[in-house]
Amino acid sequence: MYEEIKTKFAKLEKELMDPAIAQDQKKIIKISQEHANLRKIIADILKLEKVQEDIQQNNEIISQDNEAELQSLAQEELGILKHKAQELTERIEAELHPASPNDKKNAIIEIRAGTGGDEAALFAGDLFRMYSRYCERHHWKLSLINSSIMGLGGFKEIIFKVSGLGAYGLLKFEAGTHRVQRVPETEKQGRVHTSTATVVVLPEAEEIDIEIKPSDLRIDTFCSSGPGGQSVNTTYSAIRILHLPTGLIVSCQDQKSQHQNKEQALQVLRSRLLAKHEEEQRQANSQTRESQVGAGNRVDKIRTYNFSQDRVTDHRLNISWHNIAKIMDGEIDELILALKNADQNKTNKQTRVSAQKED
Repeated sequence: MYEEIKTKFAKLEKELMDPAIAQDQKKIIKISQEHANLRKIIADILKLEKVQEDIQQNNEIISQDNEAELQSLAQEELGILKHKAQELTERIEAELHPASPNDKKNAIIEIRAGTGGDEAALFAGDLFRMYSRYCERHHWKLSLINSSIMGLGGFKEIIFKVSGLGAYGLLKFEAGTHRVQRVPETEKQGRVHTSTATVVVLPEAEEIDIEIKPSDLRIDTFCSSGPGGQSVNTTYSAIRILHLPTGLIVSCQDQKSQHQNKEQALQVLRSRLLAKHEEEQRQANSQTRESQVGAGNRVDKIRTYNFSQDRVTDHRLNISWHNIAKIMDGEIDELILALKNADQNKTNKQTRVSAQKED
């Protein structure tokens, strides 16, 4: 069972040891990512094979003329083993055939302050910290692409990349308008304010996914602003790219050199174009950039963070969690897992309905 996967994994391990392939950086990165992905699947396959061996042994005990007590124990264990085998099989199949081919990719996240002025900007900063801590817990790398800092320490906008296996597949559920209800530090009378921030989650697009013609770009340079050392406001290291066919504009100024800013800006542009292309193909797909954002108004909310009641509510599931301090510190696995399971159940239901119609 799954012999083809084992053979592919062995081939990848051999390629990783090949000195000739090691010279090709792009190829070795691709092989390493595929190897890391299959390694997790192989671990589950080995567990499944062990469970299947145990199932066979229990069936033999039941079929043979053994003591009634021994047969009863084998029968009881058999039910547990079959349930475990089913869970492992479903997990392996889900890994081998993800709902979206983009789920295995890195993620590019854009957070913008919505309604609420300075408090909205502060909340955008809080969301950035929440995702930063979440990435640390998953041992994912976070790279800042661009930011626009507000006076009180929040962000008008912040864009960053999350590099890690399956990052987009999990973080895509964070897309939408997040609402916060709390007493701002600047509020002297203790009144609760409501503010919002929008989150966009894009799969990182590679050059093979989206081809951008140089003739389709208008690239402008300007001086960086904000923290960054002596070069700030003195050298034209910041980049603004206009994609002429679509009108999309991307700016990047947080890197040290003009070349680095250009590469980061092109990366964001490719990811936005990929999302736009998928929306045009699928129409109204909830994973695309435009349908994720909403208008940034309070009525577009997907989640509410109520500090005074120590409660976070996800409105897509109509489920609440308490201990908001831990959640804001990046402990959002439970929230994301609940959304992922709901999404999987919906997909499974749609598959069953389609199968019934075909029958």
